[in-house]
Amino acid sequence: MFTYERSKISYERAKQHLAGGVASSLRASMKPFPLYADSAKGARLQDIDNHTYIDYLLAYGPLILGHAHDGLTESILSSMRKGYTYGLQHEGEIELADLLVEVLPCADKVAFSGSGTEAVMLALRLARAHTGKSKIVRFHGHYHGWSDAIFTSFPGAGLGASVGDGEGATVSPGTSGQSANSLDDVILLPWNDPEVLASTLRSRSGEIAAVISEPVMCNSGCLQPKPGYLELIRQLTNELGIVFILDEVITGFRLGLGGAHGRFGIKPDLVTIGKAMGGGIAISAVAGSNALMKLIDTSAVNHLGTLNGNGVATAAALTTIRELAQQNGAAFKRMEELFVTLSAGIRGLLSKHGIPGVVNQCGPVLHMMFIDEPEVADFDTFNKRDAGKYARFAELMLSEGVLLRPNGLWYISTAHSLTDIDETLLAVDRALSQLE
Repeated sequence: MFTYERSKISYERAKQHLAGGVASSLRASMKPFPLYADSAKGARLQDIDNHTYIDYLLAYGPLILGHAHDGLTESILSSMRKGYTYGLQHEGEIELADLLVEVLPCADKVAFSGSGTEAVMLALRLARAHTGKSKIVRFHGHYHGWSDAIFTSFPGAGLGASVGDGEGATVSPGTSGQSANSLDDVILLPWNDPEVLASTLRSRSGEIAAVISEPVMCNSGCLQPKPGYLELIRQLTNELGIVFILDEVITGFRLGLGGAHGRFGIKPDLVTIGKAMGGGIAISAVAGSNALMKLIDTSAVNHLGTLNGNGVATAAALTTIRELAQQNGAAFKRMEELFVTLSAGIRGLLSKHGIPGVVNQCGPVLHMMFIDEPEVADFDTFNKRDAGKYARFAELMLSEGVLLRPNGLWYISTAHSLTDIDETLLAVDRALSQLE
């Protein structure tokens, strides 16, 4: 039986002077309480109570190479020995920009930033400057960072759901404290609904600057686009003079070297990338066409940030991308094969225990949920899941030596092995037997 006394003590200490007791509000949802790490290597993490876990949380996505990857660590240390950041330019910026343009199909130029939220803010600004319009179309269940201008309420957030679709929708803020008019320019639509999309874009094209979409709804069920849906967004935005932004902060360098837009054969005007790009070091970017990126060249759009493109971050990204590119991206195939095996195994165990559930898997990402439906392919169905039951399952898995995100989203890294998958399935079997 796992006990977490030292984590519990640390959490109580943290709450004295650290607001919320955690550095990011999302981490407070872990049960029985937020866990404290001591060290990690590869696919395994050890907490301060000396328990070791197979890690599928992976720092909420960035650790595509696993923990403390030797080559990445050496690259970071080598960069730091030459200075952390300069406030001047350095060769690493050029190397990384060149590499991103090489591997990302939509990229003519790139701009660096520090987080996914910042990258989205820049992409929206570029779209508005390019079109001279202000409205932004986004979709229910998608996440584009926590800035006031795009952060909307999720079901169960306690702030009220957004009501209605299209022109009549009321858009609720994602948190208390957002400006009362911060979301006035947001048009919130259901995703994967081509009729509503086409109707809205055609009727309001004169005021819509951009459509922003995740290519796969990783946070909300790992839902994939219907055949032709992303292509329809591309067609309509081209036709109507609207910028198409794909938010690849999660999927970039996780669904493939060219991201989801490379995997699906879609060419948006802009993509935002982050998380896996730096392998665990904070860095993000906007990549896109010359037509939009030239707005930064001419200073029509100011792009600011003290630590943008710093030496440590660019070194981390260069090493991560080059590692993933080895042997024609063989790591992506291997990660996907492991998750196909894991997904099939979990489905079999759900059936064995007579527990209704669904596992949606796309490449090296999967979402597991408890739900009395044969499949989950849309956001409305996803919202019928038993989120509390899954949180309990994640807590049981913790005591079985497997670290999971409490919302059902699983990540895998290049450090995971078939042995890890086998051990995980044994843990799932035991946890489901307790859940019954």
